[in-house]
Amino acid sequence: MPDAIELLKTRRSVKPREMSGPGPTPTELDTILTIGARVPDHGKLAPWRFIVFEGDGRRRAGEAIAAVFAKKNPQATAAELEVEKNRFMEAPLVIGLVSFTRPHPKVPAYEQELSAGASAMNILTAATALGYGGCWLSGWFMFDREVMDGLGLKPEEKLAGLIHIGRPTKPSEDRPRPALADIVTRF
Repeated sequence: MPDAIELLKTRRSVKPREMSGPGPTPTELDTILTIGARVPDHGKLAPWRFIVFEGDGRRRAGEAIAAVFAKKNPQATAAELEVEKNRFMEAPLVIGLVSFTRPHPKVPAYEQELSAGASAMNILTAATALGYGGCWLSGWFMFDREVMDGLGLKPEEKLAGLIHIGRPTKPSEDRPRPALADIVTRF
């Protein structure tokens, strides 16, 4: 297992098209999700939950997305529909991070949404520590109510992201990172 600081300094996203199987074992997935739930959570509200898309569930999710796309885009080509059907098929595992807020006198919605973001980062870090690649993605379908309904979200819930996890098929290239001098001020 890599040193924690080195892991955090070198973690990077892996494109789903650059992933293969096998995905995490059931024990590894439990570890990833447990770590995803160990985040700052003012008020102990747990304003997030996870949907695991693996195996045939990935195909069914893609079909739900493609059905909504076809309904809203009657001129869509077969190739465009195929893209929508395959949204979850490149990585062997996709974790849907569902976010919701609860009224609370001391915990504003913003803090609850940040907790969901922290959960996504923990999931990515845990997957990387276990030797997998991960990528936190979004897309038009994450903001479409019909798609959310088709994926089993409740009316008050939304998707904070879809985290694709699999084995990297090649080394991932790093991207330019901001210089600390450009992003740090002192008060």
